[in-house]
Amino acid sequence: MAPRIVFPGGEFIIMIKKLVLYGAATLALAAGAVPAVHAAPRPAAAKPQLGDWGVDLAGMDTSVNPGDSFFDYVNGRWAKSTEIPADKSVWGGFSVLDELSTQRTREIIEEAARAGGPAGSNQRKVGDFYASFMDEAGIEAKGNAPLKPWLARISALSSKSDLARTFGELGQYGIGSPVGAQVEQDLRDNSRYAVYLGQGGLGLPDRDYYSAANFADARAKYKAHVATMLTLAGIADAEAKAQRIFDLETKIAASHWTRTERRQLDKLYNPMTASQLAADLPGFDWPAYLQAAGIAGQDRYIVAQPSALKGAAALVQSEPLETWKDYLTYRTVAAAAPMMGKALVAEDFAFNGKVLAGTPQLRERWKRGADLVGDGLGEAIGQLYVARYFPPQAKAKADELVGNLIRAMDMHLANLAWMTPETKAKARTKLASFTPKIGYPDKWRDYSALEIRRDDLLGNAMRAGQFEYRRNLAKLGKPIDRSEWGMSPQTVNAYANPLRNEVVFPAAILQPPFFDPNADDAVNYGAIGAVIGHEISHHFDDQGRKFDPTGRMADWWTPADVAAFKALTDSLVAQYGAYEPLPGKKLNGELTLGENIADIAGLAIAYDAYHMSLKGKPAPVIGGYTGDQRFFLGYGQVWRTKYRDAILGQLLTVDVHSPGTIRPLVVRNFDAWYKAFNVRDGKLYLPPERRIRIW
Repeated sequence: MAPRIVFPGGEFIIMIKKLVLYGAATLALAAGAVPAVHAAPRPAAAKPQLGDWGVDLAGMDTSVNPGDSFFDYVNGRWAKSTEIPADKSVWGGFSVLDELSTQRTREIIEEAARAGGPAGSNQRKVGDFYASFMDEAGIEAKGNAPLKPWLARISALSSKSDLARTFGELGQYGIGSPVGAQVEQDLRDNSRYAVYLGQGGLGLPDRDYYSAANFADARAKYKAHVATMLTLAGIADAEAKAQRIFDLETKIAASHWTRTERRQLDKLYNPMTASQLAADLPGFDWPAYLQAAGIAGQDRYIVAQPSALKGAAALVQSEPLETWKDYLTYRTVAAAAPMMGKALVAEDFAFNGKVLAGTPQLRERWKRGADLVGDGLGEAIGQLYVARYFPPQAKAKADELVGNLIRAMDMHLANLAWMTPETKAKARTKLASFTPKIGYPDKWRDYSALEIRRDDLLGNAMRAGQFEYRRNLAKLGKPIDRSEWGMSPQTVNAYANPLRNEVVFPAAILQPPFFDPNADDAVNYGAIGAVIGHEISHHFDDQGRKFDPTGRMADWWTPADVAAFKALTDSLVAQYGAYEPLPGKKLNGELTLGENIADIAGLAIAYDAYHMSLKGKPAPVIGGYTGDQRFFLGYGQVWRTKYRDAILGQLLTVDVHSPGTIRPLVVRNFDAWYKAFNVRDGKLYLPPERRIRIW
C-alpha cells in the first residue's frame, strides 16, 4: 500500500498505493489479561488452514499483557521459534504467501517449458524465457559477450547530446539515469494520459545513503562493489572509475527530493512545454532526450521534481563526458548482472543482498527465474494461475466482503463529526463511484509483440523491459483503459488508484492469513477486511483526499475540513514518531503518515463491517474467544514479521510503511480493543481522550 511508481530511468512517488511485501494448539489465557468466555462448540465445517477457526493459537504468547505489546501477544511464540530463511531479509505472512505464489508460478512455467507450444504463443514464450534463465552452462559459456554491444554503445558517445540520447534509449530498457519518463493519467485531467519526467539514477537506495553518518559503511562497500563489478565486466582502471562514479552519484543525490517531499502529490505536478524544459532546466539536450525516449511532440510534460532535474541537467553540463560514460557503463552492468554469469551474479548479491539487506544466501535459481519470467509475462502466467488456484467461491466471498466494507465506509463518512456537510456529501459521492477489482482482470494483456528467444537471456530481459515501456507509450492520445491492472493475479499485494477511484486485490493475497473462506468471519474481517478497508481509505488519506469524486486532483475540501484533518494527522505523526523499531532509529511519522492513516481507518471500517455482517445477531463465542477478540487476533496475525537489522534500517529510511512489528499497535486507538482484551494499563494504554479517531 505504498504510493510509488517505478519507471525505467528513475522513480517518483505519485499515485498507486500498495501493500509492501517483506512482510499443539491449546491456549492458556493470561491471568487477568483476557476474560475467558465459554460457549458450545460451533457446528462442524470445512477446516481452515490456520487453527480451528483461522488463528494460529500456538503462535501466540499469552504470558504477554496485550496492553504492553499486542504484536507479541498475538505472535510472540511464532517470533521466538521462527528463523528467517537464509535467502530472505524479511519473513512473515506476506513472505510465506509470496513463496507459495513463486512455487505455483514455477509449476506453471515448467509445464509450459516442457510442453513447448506453437511459436509465438504465450505458452512458448513463458517456457523459453524460463529456459534461457535456467541454462547456466550456456550463460557461462557466453561470458560477457551479451554485454559488449551495450557497453560499446556507451563507449562510442562523443558529445553531451549523445549522452542525452543515450539516457532516453537506455531508459526504455530499464537502465537508470538521472532523468526518467513514465506515461500515466494526467493528475489534473484524468481523461487523458500524460508524460511524467522524474528524478532517478542512484545506485544506493536513497539520497540519505550518500550523506548520513549511519550509512558510512555502506558507502565504503558500495565503492568497492562498483569497482569489482566493473572489473568483472572487463573494464580497465576500475577503482578510479568507481570513485568518479560515486562522486557523481553523490552530486546527483544532493538535488534529489526527500521521500517525505515526494509524498506531496500536488507538488509533483509541474507541467512544462518542451521549450520550457530547455529554458528552465538548462544544460541538457532535452530535444535529443525526448526523441530518443519516444516522447517527443507532446504539448506538455509533467515534471515531478523540477529542482532535481535542474540539478541533473546542470551536472550533465559541468561533469566530464568520460565520467558520465563510466557512470552509464556501471548502470548497464548493474542492470544486466542478475542475467549474467556466476561471478557477476555473486557480486551483485554480495552487495545488494548481503550488505544492504543483510541476507546471508542467494535465492535458489529457479525462484529467481520464476520471478523474472513473472515480471516480464505476468498476465500470461496469471491467466493459468487463476484457473488453477482461485475458485469462483473465493471470489464471491471476497466480493461480499468488499461490499460490506464500502457500506461501512459510507456509514463512517455520514457520521463524521469534524467534516463539513458540503464536503461530506462529496466524499460519499466519491465512495459511491468506487470500482473494486478482485482476483484478476476481465481482459488479459497481449504479449504478441514481445520477442523471446530460448538462447538469449539478457536480450529477453531487455526486450521485456522495452515491451512494457512501449506498451505504456502507446497509450498517449488514446482513451483511458479502465480495465487495466497494475499487478498480476499471482502478486501478493494490493493497491488503490485514486485517478480511477479503484481498489485492486490480486488473487494471491486472498489466502490465509489474509483470507480463508473456511475461517471464522471475525478473523477474515480483521485480516483481509482491514486490508480492504485500508485500500478504500487511501482515497481519503492525506494524499488521496486531493482527488475529487471524478478521480481528478483538485481542491474540494473546505479550509475548515483541511484544518480539522491536519490536527488529527499531526497527532498521528507524533504517535508513530515515538516508536523506535531499531535502537536509536525512530520511525519517520511524516514519511509513513499515509499508510498509518490507512491502517487506523481500515481497521475501523473492517470492525464496523464485521458487525454489520452479523445482521443484528450477537457474535458467537468460539474456543473461548468473543467475536471482537477474534477480529483483533486476525488483524494482529497478518502482521507477524521478522526483519534482519540491515533491511529494517533501510526500510526505516526509504519505506512509506511502518514495519510489520509496529502496525498491530494501531489497536491502541480503538475503544473496542480495550474492552475486548480488558486492557486497563500497559505501554500501549492511551486514555480515551488521546485515542486518535480519524475516519
